[in-house]
Amino acid sequence: MICSITSIELKGPLKFFALSARALKIVQQLKGTKHLDYKSRGFWTKHYTMSLWENEEDLKNFAKSGAHLEAMKISKDIAKEIRILSLERDKLPSWDEAKKLLENGKIYSYS
Repeated sequence: MICSITSIELKGPLKFFALSARALKIVQQLKGTKHLDYKSRGFWTKHYTMSLWENEEDLKNFAKSGAHLEAMKISKDIAKEIRILSLERDKLPSWDEAKKLLENGKIYSYS
C-alpha cells in the first residue's frame, strides 16, 4: 500500500479561504476514489493531509485529475511551501510521525 503525506504552508492567513474552497472540492473528488483512508488537519497557515492507497497508480490517477489537479495549478499563488512524501505503509502514521517523515519529503518553495 502507498501512503501519501502532504504539508502546505500558506503565504498568509488570508490564503486560508482559497485553500478551503479547493479542499472541499478535493475531498468530494476523494470520496469517489478507491482510497483506503484519509486524514487532514491544519491551523492558521500550516495544513496537512494523509491518504492511503492500494497502489501507486490509484494515487497518481487521483492526484493528476479533477479538483486536485486544478488546485495544483494554483498552488504557487497560495502556498509558500509544499512538502510531499509517498511511502509504502499498511496504515497511516500518527501526526507526530507524519510531520517527522515529511522532513525528508520533496519540497516545493514559492516566493
